[in-house]
Amino acid sequence: MASCSVSIYFLLPLIAAMSAAEPPGCRIRITNRGLEMLKYETQKFVVEELSNITMPEMKGNEGRFQYTINEVKITELNLTYADLAFQPGLGLLFEVQNSSIALSFQRRVLYWFFYDTGAINASAEGVNIHTVLHMTKDELGRLKISNITCDASIAKMKMKFTGTLGRVYDFLATFLTTGMRFLLNQQICPAMNHAGLVLINSLLETIPVRTEVDKYVGIDYSLLSDPVVTSRSLDMDFRGMFFELGNESNTLVNYAVNPIVREYDRMVYLGLSEYFFDSGLYSYYKAGIFQMNIANERMPKDLELLLRTTYFGTLMMMNPALVEYPISLQLELNSAPKTTIKTSGATVAVTAIVTVMVLPPGTAPVQLSSMTMEAKFNAKVSMKGKRLAVHADLRRFKIFSNQSALESLALIPLQGPLKTMLQISVVPIINNWTKRGVSIPLADGLDFIEEVVEYHNGYLIIGANLHFSKGLREMIERKIQADAENTI
Repeated sequence: MASCSVSIYFLLPLIAAMSAAEPPGCRIRITNRGLEMLKYETQKFVVEELSNITMPEMKGNEGRFQYTINEVKITELNLTYADLAFQPGLGLLFEVQNSSIALSFQRRVLYWFFYDTGAINASAEGVNIHTVLHMTKDELGRLKISNITCDASIAKMKMKFTGTLGRVYDFLATFLTTGMRFLLNQQICPAMNHAGLVLINSLLETIPVRTEVDKYVGIDYSLLSDPVVTSRSLDMDFRGMFFELGNESNTLVNYAVNPIVREYDRMVYLGLSEYFFDSGLYSYYKAGIFQMNIANERMPKDLELLLRTTYFGTLMMMNPALVEYPISLQLELNSAPKTTIKTSGATVAVTAIVTVMVLPPGTAPVQLSSMTMEAKFNAKVSMKGKRLAVHADLRRFKIFSNQSALESLALIPLQGPLKTMLQISVVPIINNWTKRGVSIPLADGLDFIEEVVEYHNGYLIIGANLHFSKGLREMIERKIQADAENTI
């Protein structure tokens, strides 16, 4: 019995670890300041949607009057008060208070033997709309509006008749305004539902979830849980994991610390853990791109001369004829690079095998030596638009022999030239690759501006403001058009 209790005691930490939630590699916070910027675009979009409301034809009779009302058009919306705010635990609240809607429609009225047509101008006043957008993640890990709670009311409605008998049947206004107010009120919430569940969700579909970065790797930005909404912010945890396209199941396990966002001053914050970068380096390593052959025109002449001098004795012992042939360096990483993020900045540690080869024409290369290279790069992270880029600078460099300590001493003269070769030939290639950047999970048409990068122990935070490069309506229409073209 005692041994059973001891076994359970030791199993508890394992069970707890297995049940723990997967840590995010990427975290995004949208603050009240960001929501304030979105409010104008949202208000403009809602006005456009409500302007497209269509109402059914009204027919009926009142006493000796027979009437038909049609061609209803909303001519103006005056949103006296409109607000977009976070709804804690749910999502977003869009609220309209004490606003007005101007309408025009056509009438056809038959009174005894008199037939009259004309326009009616009407205004709905005291318009109140209370809409809550419930934000969740769907089965693919995409952010979506899963439900909308809407309540709309119109305090009163006025009509102004024109035409031959306008003054005669003004008393119909009371009857018609009651019906028209009811019908208009019934159309507001369906219009808001369509705007959120169909149109806004189509825009959210432009946020990358699992997509290719290039021909070697892809990235997984699926949400790990529903967004956390407070009165001050909306926080989203993304997997933030790169994967090799040739073997998508071979991924790095996330043991990194969670990025912690504490600020609210800027519109948006992006937190990236060491895992975000390590999973990318691991995927590229597995894809086999961390290999390089430096020979012929890519080999600096002074370095080749130094290598030839260093290994002259070896060449003479192997075959004196080899002295005249070109020498090459083959660099190949023997493990995935490792990222370290501290308050002082980010670094990437690299370990590679450097093989010195002589290249006799028409035959296989001949190995002269093999050495281990250890290098550390400073990594400067930057944002442009919504693409994350990294610039590397060589910080430390060391080589040593895999054969003997004596040979390691003989390699000391090579340290400086090899470091220079890395800086001139290899680092620019790396930076040319990394400057392309990778997209962050942000909707099409929305970009980061005025970015500030802060480094913490185990993660970094990018605080920024947001900029609409396109209007909300334009972004949605482009997405709908793209979907239509893809179905053809």
